[in-house]
Amino acid sequence: MTLLIPDALSFFRQSCGRWRSQRSNHHLLHRRAEAGSSLIVVEELIKGDERLATTAELNGYEPERIIGGCWVRWSGSMAWDKAGENHEDETIFGLIPNDEQGRSGLLLRDRGYAEKPPVAGQFSMDKQDGLILVTDYGMMSSYERFWFLGTDVRLRSSTLQGLSNSASFSMEIRVNDQESGSGTCCDTASRTNQKSSEKGFSSSFGW
Repeated sequence: MTLLIPDALSFFRQSCGRWRSQRSNHHLLHRRAEAGSSLIVVEELIKGDERLATTAELNGYEPERIIGGCWVRWSGSMAWDKAGENHEDETIFGLIPNDEQGRSGLLLRDRGYAEKPPVAGQFSMDKQDGLILVTDYGMMSSYERFWFLGTDVRLRSSTLQGLSNSASFSMEIRVNDQESGSGTCCDTASRTNQKSSEKGFSSSFGW
């Protein structure tokens, strides 16, 4: 069952909460697949939040154009990680629609995934209410599609083209308060990865 989602801001609001993600990443150059797991935490940022204003300014846009966004943090591991290596980071998203329905426009980040400087990508929603994100970096580009199967299940497919070509598929399950406990994002993810590092996923893309 898919959800009826009117605009991108509603999609982000539906994404707020804690998510446990499992992912299969396919490295086309090596012709091998890698599995991993992560915990992703998404919190809504309301229009006027100072963090959204800073993100707009970093990307060269007027802060008042952002209608809202979110703060995302993640922690996890991949099967090919070396000893002591982990994937922990956070980022800010801000939405600037270019249509009256709020279903397409710019998605601003305070930092990129493939590259660390601030980056502005393009977002759009398709006829199935999936959210598509396209981001062009200096040496590569990414294409991601997110969609819900229900309020507590979200799927994601992504491709990265350029210096390193890869494709991935993720299933993300919402974590309730009882399961997440009182630990931090990174603490909870670390406990999960110690139990089963090969079952799930962490991404250089983060959210």
